[in-house]
Amino acid sequence: MAIGRSTQSTSQTPEPGAARRPSRARGIPEATVARLPLYLRALTALSERSVPTVSSEELATAAGVNSAKLRKDFSYLGSYGTRGVGYDVEYLVYQISRELGLTQDWPVVIVGIGNLGHALANYGGFASRGFRVAALLDADPTVVGSTAAGLPVRHMDELESIVESQHVSIGVITTPPGAAQQVCDRLVEAGVTSILNFAPTVLTVPDGVDVRKVDLSIELQILAFHEQRKAGEEPGQGDSVLDRAPGPVRAAAAKLRRAAGGTPKAEPAKGKPAAKAGEGDLSAVMPA
Repeated sequence: MAIGRSTQSTSQTPEPGAARRPSRARGIPEATVARLPLYLRALTALSERSVPTVSSEELATAAGVNSAKLRKDFSYLGSYGTRGVGYDVEYLVYQISRELGLTQDWPVVIVGIGNLGHALANYGGFASRGFRVAALLDADPTVVGSTAAGLPVRHMDELESIVESQHVSIGVITTPPGAAQQVCDRLVEAGVTSILNFAPTVLTVPDGVDVRKVDLSIELQILAFHEQRKAGEEPGQGDSVLDRAPGPVRAAAAKLRRAAGGTPKAEPAKGKPAAKAGEGDLSAVMPA
């Protein structure tokens, strides 16, 4: 599908909701940008408790980073704190919010109003952080016309007009993986330049479009890795781990053993069907 973009205006005054990237212009590293929301969350909690100042060590602990990294990150913002006093909490909240672009309104569209889409629509943290859900969109006629979080679910045919009229620059994709790329293409063509993707697939976008991917299954697999290590169940220590694994994992392990010249040790449990053809591929075990 061809991706076309209209020529950007050369006006010096940005339109409402237009994407701004002051961090890049000021040379703030992406790793630092990724930590700014962590600092803001910790600072907001301190502000709600009426804490006036905080040391770099205290704030670093609350944010889950080391204090040297925190001080380096804040130096990019031009904030160095006061020796013996620390950082002014309210000022840092404002400074980081401004750097992240949270001092203005950001209209957001959510595409795919299934269970996850409903949950995101009802998430109260959007509004408190400067994000306004401008529209909920779906292509399923049984879903269109229903409501979520007090908003009507509108048909995908209205996407382009909504993006233009609401000055939307951020889109959230919560569709099944097979529909995600097509939805992404339409968002980009409509003028959306930042996408938060919850679909378990990798999206292809043109230069100038930012994508952040949230894959819950990957996070759970990482946690499973650490749980296995904590239990002392190292790979190769026996069949107990594989015996409890899903069918595709056991099939993949058997295929790897055959390729290495060994014999499969983990067989499907009695009474359970063998893995289907294709389930032995590693792609069936590891998500894209």
